[in-house]
Amino acid sequence: MALEEGDVVLCTVDRIIGTNVFVRIHLDNKEVEGSIVFSEVAPGRIRNIRDYIVPKKKIACKVLRILKGGIELSLRRVTKEEQKEIKKKYELEKSFEKILKSILGEKAEKIIEKIKEKEKVYDFLQKAKDSPNERKQLESLAGKENAEKIIEIIKTQRQKKSILKKELFITTSELDGINIIKEILKELLKEVKNAKLRYTSAGHYTLEKETEDIKKSDRELREILIDFEKKAKSKRVEFSIKK
Repeated sequence: MALEEGDVVLCTVDRIIGTNVFVRIHLDNKEVEGSIVFSEVAPGRIRNIRDYIVPKKKIACKVLRILKGGIELSLRRVTKEEQKEIKKKYELEKSFEKILKSILGEKAEKIIEKIKEKEKVYDFLQKAKDSPNERKQLESLAGKENAEKIIEIIKTQRQKKSILKKELFITTSELDGINIIKEILKELLKEVKNAKLRYTSAGHYTLEKETEDIKKSDRELREILIDFEKKAKSKRVEFSIKK
């Protein structure tokens, strides 16, 4: 996994020196060091840093800058939803590694390392469950009989879903504005499968969607909403997404 600015990553707090917090960033098959200045730990004045940061505690951070001298991170810019999602993925990854270890024994570590050269264990095994090509790769690594056992265990596990939420503002001064907005919202719900739209107050709506991969779904939904923003403007409707 190559880090990019804006990524949310799981870290373990290592040490606090002066006004900097140093953490270990957990990537697929290695750990790298990052740092958080106190102003990026929490908004406002921090009286006691240990109210927010405790050594050895796992926290989710956002990548601000990638420099030659290190990786600068932020804790305060990570939403509660992002915190939950990254920690859930970490737990799932460890859970799937345990599945491999329970079936493969001593061989598991080398196979896990091999998988992590390309992607996360969780992502690989989920694909192997549904795709014949990935299943063949799993069979080549673990053997056909072991691969079948692994797939059977994965199929019995129920994946927890997260709620992706977007706040929308939609209004127009057109005479037939109500019908125009209704039509836009109707088209939006056709485009965003299995989503719920709720009216909250004048011009304000909440769009909610259940998802197993919140980062992927957020990216896809944002692209759809940007497209609808353009469509709305062509009909003289103000359509905006709350940041």
